[in-house]
Formats: sequence, structure tokens, C-alpha cells
Amino acid sequence: MVRRWVPALVLCGLWWWAVLRLVLEPARAGVVEGAVAAGGWGLSLLPVHVAATARPMGVFDAATGLLRRGAAWIRRAARSWRQWVVR
Repeated sequence: MVRRWVPALVLCGLWWWAVLRLVLEPARAGVVEGAVAAGGWGLSLLPVHVAATARPMGVFDAATGLLRRGAAWIRRAARSWRQWVVR
């Protein structure tokens, strides 16, 4: 467990060092600090909260799911239309 956190903390510290150097000493900061700060910020935009499923969804599975949802929507619409017309 510790082996996973150590690299993350090191990279986090490196990113904060680059950001603070850019903010506090912009004249002495170089390209490396800018690249590290921009790269870390760019990584923060990735959707890392999305987890992979046990079995990746294929095109056939996605199409089947869409068809099932569409068919369910059509059934609900027809049922509500019939209820509205009968009244």
C-alpha cells in the first residue's frame, strides 16, 4: 500500500514545487517548471474517477442497450398516449 502512495506524494511535491517557483520567483523559473506545472494541471483534468468495467462494452452491447432503452421509451409513450386518448 505504501508503494502506491510514495510515487504519488513525490509527484505531488514536484508539482507544488514547480507551481510555487512560478508564482514566487517567475523571473528565475524556467521551462522545466512550466512544463511540470502545466502537465500536472492537465492531468488533473482527466476523468480518473471513471473505472473500467470487468468486461469492456463492445459496439454490439452498446447498440443493444440503446435499442432496449428506445423500446422501453416507446412503450411508455404509447401507454401514456392511450391513457390520454381514452379519457
